[in-house]
Amino acid sequence: MARSKEFNEELVLDKAMDLFWFKGYNGISAQELVDGLSLSRSSLYDTFGDKRTLFIRSLRRYRSKITGDMISLLDNAEDVPAVIKEIFQATARECLGENSSKGCFMVNSRIELAPHDAEIAEIIRENRQAIENSFFAAIKRGQEMRQISTIQSAKALSGFFVNNLWGLKAYSKSQPEKEIIDGTVEIVLSVLEN
Repeated sequence: MARSKEFNEELVLDKAMDLFWFKGYNGISAQELVDGLSLSRSSLYDTFGDKRTLFIRSLRRYRSKITGDMISLLDNAEDVPAVIKEIFQATARECLGENSSKGCFMVNSRIELAPHDAEIAEIIRENRQAIENSFFAAIKRGQEMRQISTIQSAKALSGFFVNNLWGLKAYSKSQPEKEIIDGTVEIVLSVLEN
């Protein structure tokens, strides 16, 4: 008779996501994963397979939780500029917070692994596309409601916002300066003005 699992898979995936997010795929050993997840090696591999499979499941968990929260904010925005401003201000706080060196799990993985791993590259591409699509739909609504300037197309603005969000997160990994973060956010948000 098989033994029942004595741990919550989603909680373990959240822990794995944080470990990979901080250390990267190549920066963490199998033993560090075992120790960090407080599981036996056999429980870890019986449930999640190998390290790469756990990493991929962690990326998908990130997309579901972190990206999903941002998409939900954008999809439900009635005051689109206010929500975009909220997203950028929250990003600025994260970039300057105690976990700033964490960056963005997707951006980190794109730099570390996507050039050499087609499956991971596709997960990251799909994640970015989902964010851009959500920005696009929100901006289009905002333009139709005359909340956002129509000088730039919704398509151009959605790419611009995502590039700047990802750029801020990449910059935050190496001793970010508040003046640069705040200035970037101010300039980015200025394009919303009518």
